[in-house]
Amino acid sequence: MKHTPTIRAELDRYLQQEGLSYSQFGHIADMNRGAVSAIVTGNKPLSVNQLDRITEAMGLPEGYFYDLFIENYIIDHPPNMRRIERFLFRCAELDRLDAIRRVVGAIMDNLLYSPKLFEIAEELLDQERHAAALLLYEGVAEAERYQHSERLAVCQYRKFTIQIGDDQSQNLKAATLFEPFVERLDEIDQLDALKDLANVYRSLRKWDKVDEMARQMRAKAEIQYSLKHQEKHALRDIEKRTRGPLFGYIAYADLLCAGVYESQGDYHQALQYTYAYANLDWVKEADEDTQHWIGLFKHWAKANIIVNKLLSGDIKVLQEYIEYIDAAGDTTQEDKVIQLLNIMIAANRYDIDVSNIIKRFEADIVSLSQYSPSDMYTQQVVPDYFAWCGYELAHYYLHRNSYDDGFKHLMYSMVSYHKLNNETYFINCMGLFLHFREHATSETKANFLNLIEKVWMNNVKKNGTVDRRS
Repeated sequence: MKHTPTIRAELDRYLQQEGLSYSQFGHIADMNRGAVSAIVTGNKPLSVNQLDRITEAMGLPEGYFYDLFIENYIIDHPPNMRRIERFLFRCAELDRLDAIRRVVGAIMDNLLYSPKLFEIAEELLDQERHAAALLLYEGVAEAERYQHSERLAVCQYRKFTIQIGDDQSQNLKAATLFEPFVERLDEIDQLDALKDLANVYRSLRKWDKVDEMARQMRAKAEIQYSLKHQEKHALRDIEKRTRGPLFGYIAYADLLCAGVYESQGDYHQALQYTYAYANLDWVKEADEDTQHWIGLFKHWAKANIIVNKLLSGDIKVLQEYIEYIDAAGDTTQEDKVIQLLNIMIAANRYDIDVSNIIKRFEADIVSLSQYSPSDMYTQQVVPDYFAWCGYELAHYYLHRNSYDDGFKHLMYSMVSYHKLNNETYFINCMGLFLHFREHATSETKANFLNLIEKVWMNNVKKNGTVDRRS
């Protein structure tokens, strides 16, 4: 039988080796003599705070004894949740994810600990310690996988939001795994969950799923909005705090559906949904926040009505779109890039010369990828638009014999789609490069080949290699 060393024995050995008394070591560790004596003799359990002081006093790195702490005080011991809670927070501070994983594995056989671990995970999430929180959510979700509880659904929702990142392949997997749990969430939480799913699917251009999520969100939001304004509910607040007003989920669902039809080339139907979220006269609230949101939807609708006409081939509205952009004044960088993207799609589709218009966006093109994502939309949809805009600019310039500019934007788009792990659109970029490869300089060809080799090496590392030699 393997003997497990103890922190108590390690401390005792250190004291003898250094010739230190309990009082002397206590002075170094800022602990009283009695506490040191009780720890060495095993008469008192060791707290995480004391462990950190002892570790520092012995001149060892932070967290040095954490594995032994798990062995001595958690594994095969009745869990002391106060001690475990403090230990988990310290592990999160030190990024000791391995230790958190061991603790979760040691105690999660008992469902009684799920509520407390869930609370700890929520607090870690508030502290933006996402990796640590994810391990706890995964542990609680695994323990409660047969419980069909709301807490299980919330864990799955938290896992989904934490795991969403730059890799679109992984994002699709995360969305697919989370989607079945939406119905188990609180009715109000379902609205935000469906909106987040819709935005992820939108970034992936999975338009059938965007349509499905949008219609579900609209139906649920209509029910909640109706309940909120029923006379018998007037004296109590049934609205749990959402990220925006309830009516906004209805309007945003129409905006999403408009995007679905636009992607299908059905601009007539896209316009009908755009007119729907432009007209919000049915909204009952009249406060300042409501007026702000109504103004935003009308602003978006005005632009999208013009864009739908433009993309359907009504070229004469291009000047109207430019006037709208100029009248809008200061807008966000992502708005400007999306405006440029709409112009470039129309220019490439209908062979329009927009060289003078592009000059208006030169500053935005230079800083194409510099933005700070703040929500699921800016984190997921906007990066795809930026990469797409690069492709459309490359297409425009290459077909007009402006090869330097064309290849510059094409390489930006390729790098972006590689970062997003979007193979389909990365391959589209490769095809465009190969079509015009005879016009590329030696340096551009070398950069292209280096990128292809980098992508290949990343895939080898990710998927392994197959030795086909006999």
